[in-house]
Order: sequence, then structure tokens, then C-alpha cells
Amino acid sequence: MTNVRQNFTIPEETGRRLKALIADRKRSAFVAEAIEDKLKQLEEERLKQDLREGYAARSAEGAAINAEWEAATLEGWE
Repeated sequence: MTNVRQNFTIPEETGRRLKALIADRKRSAFVAEAIEDKLKQLEEERLKQDLREGYAARSAEGAAINAEWEAATLEGWE
């Protein structure tokens, strides 16, 4: 895996806590892992939203098809 250098600005308090809790040589890996975790969470949320929208669209489509065929389905039933 190739690494790229990025420059970010973070709140001063966040930077202070990061320096206090994470060793100098471990900060890049820590930040990369935190970003990766957040990106996965955002991707999962987007996928769930896309699935909800797809199911809703299919539900309306299924109801329309069902209504179209209802007369033929009930034909011959009293």
C-alpha cells in the first residue's frame, strides 16, 4: 500500500489530546485507522439509505402490478 501525505487542520484541543495519548510514531496510523472506520460507517449508512429507497420504489411498483392483475386473479372466485 502506498501512503500519501495529507495536511489537515484539527481543533487545538483535539490535537493536544492526540499528542497526550498517542506516541509520536503512532499518530499517523491512529489517524488513518480512525478515518477508515468513519469512512466505512458512512459507506454503510449510504448503502442502507440506497437499499431503503430501492425497496420503497419496488414496493410501489409491486403494488401497481398487483392492482393491474387483481381482476384476472379474482376471476372465477365468488
